[in-house]
Amino acid sequence: MTAPLVCAVIPAYNEARSIEEIVSRCLQQSVKVLVVDDGSTDGTAELARRAGAIVVQHEANQGKGIAIQTAITEVLKRGFDGAIFLDADGQHLPEELPRFLEAYQRTGADLVLGSRMHDNGAMPTIRRWANTASSLVVSLIAGVRITDSQSGFRLLSRHTLELLRSETGTGFELESQMLIMAHRQGLKYVEVPITCIYGEEQSHYRPLRDSSAFIRSMLKEAHHLLKGRIWSRKDKED
Repeated sequence: MTAPLVCAVIPAYNEARSIEEIVSRCLQQSVKVLVVDDGSTDGTAELARRAGAIVVQHEANQGKGIAIQTAITEVLKRGFDGAIFLDADGQHLPEELPRFLEAYQRTGADLVLGSRMHDNGAMPTIRRWANTASSLVVSLIAGVRITDSQSGFRLLSRHTLELLRSETGTGFELESQMLIMAHRQGLKYVEVPITCIYGEEQSHYRPLRDSSAFIRSMLKEAHHLLKGRIWSRKDKED
């Protein structure tokens, strides 16, 4: 069986401190690397390009969701079979990329999610509670157990990427939306354990704004779910 052509995708915003090293370590795993520079002002794009990445730049910062959508367009245009998304700040180990590729080839899953929750002792308590709560909400709406809905380390098949082009999230909420979409479309989903790393990395998560966007997004998804069930019940009664 021919190995799938999968690239590593790194959305980045002002990650000059770490981007060059992350790109180099990804390339060592024998995958091509695509960096979407979301309007950085610190030379992130130049450093990523120097390290050997394909770089697409936004003129201004537009949010992680838009960066992911840009990446999806670029991955599909370049003919890749799938993409593994990971963060630019060093919170994900590029050396764990083979875990996703192995799971993808072994199971044929459309979405492989990296979960930190099997060994989350390094995760700050507040983040652990927040992640558990948000994962529970996403699980209830999706109808399947998801242990780490906020993990940005995930592999998406080409079919999944094509379906995601219609999703509209502009921020971190898109990562939860894609999990719900995957189950709504009947896509195969598996999880792989990943290392939980928390150090000096700078999070771009904006608690008030991004949490509000997540809540609005989940309320919208819950409304669609409830509406669908009501219409399904009416059809059966008729």
